[in-house]
Amino acid sequence: MRLESLDVQNFRNLRGRADFSDGLNILVGENGQGKTNWLEAIAVLADARSFRTAKLQEAIRFGEDSAFIHGNVRESPEIVRQLRVILNGNTKKLLVNDKSEPATRYLGQLHAVVFNSDELETVRGQPDARRRFLDAGITSLHPPFVQVLTDYNRVIRQKNALLQSSREKATSLETVADMLQPWNAQLARLAARIHRSRVRLVERLNEVLEKKLFGREEISMRYLSSLEGKGDLGDYEPLIEARLALRVQAEVVAGHALIGTHRDDLEILFDGHDIRKFGSAGQQRSAFLLLQLASIAVYRATRSEYPLFLLDDIDAELDYNRIGQLLDYLKGKTQTFMTTSKDSFVSNFGTGAAVFYVVDGEAKT
Repeated sequence: MRLESLDVQNFRNLRGRADFSDGLNILVGENGQGKTNWLEAIAVLADARSFRTAKLQEAIRFGEDSAFIHGNVRESPEIVRQLRVILNGNTKKLLVNDKSEPATRYLGQLHAVVFNSDELETVRGQPDARRRFLDAGITSLHPPFVQVLTDYNRVIRQKNALLQSSREKATSLETVADMLQPWNAQLARLAARIHRSRVRLVERLNEVLEKKLFGREEISMRYLSSLEGKGDLGDYEPLIEARLALRVQAEVVAGHALIGTHRDDLEILFDGHDIRKFGSAGQQRSAFLLLQLASIAVYRATRSEYPLFLLDDIDAELDYNRIGQLLDYLKGKTQTFMTTSKDSFVSNFGTGAAVFYVVDGEAKT
């Protein structure tokens, strides 16, 4: 699967069209000219979400009411699909071959893996970043999983509102337990699906992880359930049901849900040590890149095609030696998009690549 072209209007400062190479595409430009905006537009077209903001309306050019991103995606020599994302105020419309589709059907048409400084929070940040990494990976393989996550988050919001209200009103514990029962039943069912999917993804990532591509340290990972040590995680749904019943009073006192997959984490280790606590900045960057490459390998094994690989200001995160190793590894695999502000990057890696110079939102060859 290849993104042949992208046509953008009023998405941030972008305008015009770019026709891409099947291999490496380098976007060169000074800061503020829009090179990262092109990567963001590709990511939005692929996955209907931005890696820079949760509110896509913020990406509409100031003074305009709407924006669109249109891409031609070649699935095979004979088949080309047209994907379009239209932003109009607070609404987002997704189209495949000019037919409007829900997110669960649109997702899976194209997928992009993103490497940038913000995504590094997966390795060095808080647990919610690692949960998002896992959930995005699962959704890329099985788009309907997005509905499971949506339903789970809705249940948590409703349960939290109930707990907060019960605490404020000093509702009896017995009454609260009865009120919580239907929400906890839904929570247990959805959490079991999320737990099972995350554990399986981590197993698959470990199977394909290039543990020593960039150095001597060996990288591995392990899914950490918040119910670890509380019972048989292999029989998760009865376990979480029991814990939910046991912790009603504690949840009422806290005023929010204490039990569930929203409290789980992913442990990332190098040579057996927690990389978030003990890894250097360079080790953390290399580890995250290895996780992304593993995600690409799992996607390839599942979907029989490669995702797009988007790397923003990669030369600010990796030295040229490691970038060269990375490009050698990717050659003949992913369609890759890299941004840089340095002419030396093009001198080193531009041979055989499509190079675009981004000025005031336009990408010109």
